[in-house]
Order: sequence, then structure tokens, then C-alpha cells
Amino acid sequence: MPSALDHNDFIATDINNENLDTDSQRIKLYARLKEREQCWWQSRQQLIEHQEQKVFWYGENSLIMWLLWQLVGYVVVATALMLLNNMMNISLTLWQYIALFILQTLFFVSIFAAKGRLANKLQNDIDKDYLQGEQALNEMIVLAEDSLYPDVHAKSPISLKQLNDYLNGEFHLSSLHRLLQKEVDAGRLMLGQTSLELGILPLELADVELIEHADKIIYKSTL
Repeated sequence: MPSALDHNDFIATDINNENLDTDSQRIKLYARLKEREQCWWQSRQQLIEHQEQKVFWYGENSLIMWLLWQLVGYVVVATALMLLNNMMNISLTLWQYIALFILQTLFFVSIFAAKGRLANKLQNDIDKDYLQGEQALNEMIVLAEDSLYPDVHAKSPISLKQLNDYLNGEFHLSSLHRLLQKEVDAGRLMLGQTSLELGILPLELADVELIEHADKIIYKSTL
């Protein structure tokens, strides 16, 4: 199959009512599928990063973290003032030091008071990442119905490694596995036994696991 990356100027719009009579149109579908896969991958990565930030800053132990970073802020400012005093002979009076640390404390209190609003903003980012990922995945499924799925059924039984080789390694293994799982859930494909729990792993880790087991993950068509 010609490389889908040679046609990456196509985007996943108007993906319904495609005429699939020519190889060039199938190549275009694969190119669109690749573009949507990249969007899905990016959305999933952003989602995981934002979720980690939420746990770090607004989880059960968030108060301790906020206070710890405020303490770190005091140390950084004090260190900077000492360096300025030693290198540039800039010295402040005691009251100036006190005023500076009072301002720093007021800034921390104002940020801490806005903690709820910041948490809501981060949650909105998480929701946005999730929706973008689901939209990209749904578009991937629509495109796969006219490109990937027919090829898998035609070449069944086929391992995930063989499928990846057939596609010139242009897709992430975790993306292919996720798409084919839809066919498995629909009963149109049977998946050989596997103990991998990929749904709970970040995409990078899922890809690493699949690289080691891709030749043992075999899909068989029931059509």
C-alpha cells in the first residue's frame, strides 16, 4: 500500500459518502485516518498531563504542596537578595526586607484564594481534551470502516505486528489496537487471548507494551 504520509494534506472532513472504487481514494482515507490519529494521540497526551496537574495541585494533599511551594518561594527570594548583595553591593533595610516578604505573602494569599477558579479552569481544559479526543476517535472509526477494517478482514487472521508492517509503521500500535477493539466489541473480529491491560496506561506505555507482544495479538474475522 502506498504511504499515507504522502497525502497528509487531506483532512478528516466530509468523511461520509466516499467513493471507494479507486486505490487513490483509499489512500486518501488512510491519510485522513493518520491525521485524525495524530489529533487523538495529542488530545490523549494533553488529557493525561492536565489530569496529573490537577492531582498535584488540587488533590487531597494539595494544601501541603501549596504551602511547600510558598516556602520554596521565600527561599528563592532570600537567595536572590543575598546574591544581589554580594555581587552588586545592593543592600536593603530591615523594613524593606519585611515589606518584600509581606508582598510575596499577599501574592500567595491572592493566588490561594483563587484556587477554586484555577481548579475549574483546569477541569475545563480536561473536559475539552476529552471531547477532542472522543471526536477524533469517532472520526477515526468512520474512516477505518472504509479503509482499515476491510483490509484486516481481507487479510485475516493477521497479527498486530503484521498489520503494522502492512501499514509501513505509520500508525501507533496503541491506535490500531484501539480501533480494532471496536470491531472486536461488535463481534466482527475475534482477538486472541491477551492479558494486557492497555486502557489504563498512558499511550506511550501502551505502545511499549504492544511492541513486545504485537506478534502474539492476532485478529480473526468472523465475517
